[in-house]
Amino acid sequence: MAEKVIHADQRYVEGLLQNDTEIIQEIYNEFSQKVKSYILQNNGTIDDAADIFQEALIDIYNQGKYKHLQLTCPFEPYILLICKRKWMNELKKKGRKGVTIDIDEQYNIGEDAFQQAEQTWLDAQKNLLFKAMFQKLGARCKEILTLSMGPKTQEEIASDLGVTYGYLRKKKSTCMAELIAAVKENYAKWGLS
Repeated sequence: MAEKVIHADQRYVEGLLQNDTEIIQEIYNEFSQKVKSYILQNNGTIDDAADIFQEALIDIYNQGKYKHLQLTCPFEPYILLICKRKWMNELKKKGRKGVTIDIDEQYNIGEDAFQQAEQTWLDAQKNLLFKAMFQKLGARCKEILTLSMGPKTQEEIASDLGVTYGYLRKKKSTCMAELIAAVKENYAKWGLS
């Protein structure tokens, strides 16, 4: 499996995390106008655009701080994608007419960049879903799966836990099946369908 290459625009995420006023100002200068234009052309107001942009920055900050977001795509399509999703959700909530001009088409950033942004967002959401479902497992399942992801062999883990190798394999299989079932059951609820 290819190693993730962190994009140079990771500096924007780091700037948000460090509350770097120069980087934050650069983000506003570079990207807020595009979001504003997009939202105004899709049944929104200037206040809507400001709110959506601010919420997107908070989301990116939280992804960086709590989920260790690492951009593998340019920052621009990533923030535009988040704003687009937030605006579409806002329109649904308010029952307003939907989006008529797609942000992907409005700005000539390149199909690949938007696909990379979409994949980065999707990977982050899948990771969150996996972690959330993992936390719902019983203590023994969490312990077995956590130890199984480490450097120890299955025989060593079984010995450490005071169980037989056969029991460990069966329990690990049961725990994985439970985790996979929970992820599948909640996949659509998390907007990943």
